[in-house]
Amino acid sequence: MPVKLERKHALPLTLAPIMIALGFVLFKLYTASKVTNPETGRVARVGIDPEQEQRLGLEAYAQVKRDEAAKIVQSGPDVELVKRVTNRLARAAAEKATVQYNWEVSVIQSNEKNAFCLPGGKIVVYTGIIPIAKNEAGLATVLGHEMAHATSRHGAERLFRSELTKTILGGFQGGLAQMDPAQRQTIMGALGAGAKYGATLPFSRTQESEADHIGLIYMARAGYDPKEAVAFWQRMDEQVGKGGSPPQFMSDHPSHNTRIGHLQTWMPEAEKEFASHHQHNAPGA
Repeated sequence: MPVKLERKHALPLTLAPIMIALGFVLFKLYTASKVTNPETGRVARVGIDPEQEQRLGLEAYAQVKRDEAAKIVQSGPDVELVKRVTNRLARAAAEKATVQYNWEVSVIQSNEKNAFCLPGGKIVVYTGIIPIAKNEAGLATVLGHEMAHATSRHGAERLFRSELTKTILGGFQGGLAQMDPAQRQTIMGALGAGAKYGATLPFSRTQESEADHIGLIYMARAGYDPKEAVAFWQRMDEQVGKGGSPPQFMSDHPSHNTRIGHLQTWMPEAEKEFASHHQHNAPGA
């Protein structure tokens, strides 16, 4: 008598946790606060209000200052340069901003070629970036970009999207609970990689490009020649050299060549801002 084999499903999937997760995501999308970027008009969904965002930024800034206390530069040419550029950019950003920021900047003695702006307008500049910036306009390229992240509320938008991604992945993990642990781990790893390379990194690059665009407008509005932004990124590209950065699809930032191409596309808009600034500030204007 032939033995009847019971066929097992290759993918024992329980739909209930997945459907619950998707329902929660749809609810969050429907109820989330929407903000319109005052410079680009892009509508974004955010998970926290400006007060919460600024509070998180203040906490992170205080931690950075504690960690780097011995390296913070209190005075001198670098500090004066950074503060001068920051003040001009802050006035430019305030012209269309929907949230006003109490900008604050710390300069840290370090070879690191970097700067960042935390939610709420707290800026950290490492002295290693200053030689590459080369001049005030070059530094305005860097700081305008970083300040644009804050005024665009990119941190709150990333937090919202991160929560949605975690919810969906959590739903799938619950749906695969009956599966062999090794197989479940393989599938979750594939889903996580798909989310990273298919959604998270491309979205991060979109935010970076938006910050480049708005930063270019800020520097032009502040009276800095926007063409200097292209020159800055060309210098950065020379610093990194060929093979020094990962392929764009694996990075959370656009490649230098992509950035330069985008900046050149936005240049006519920035040059109008630059011309308007000169006209507005001309004697007798």
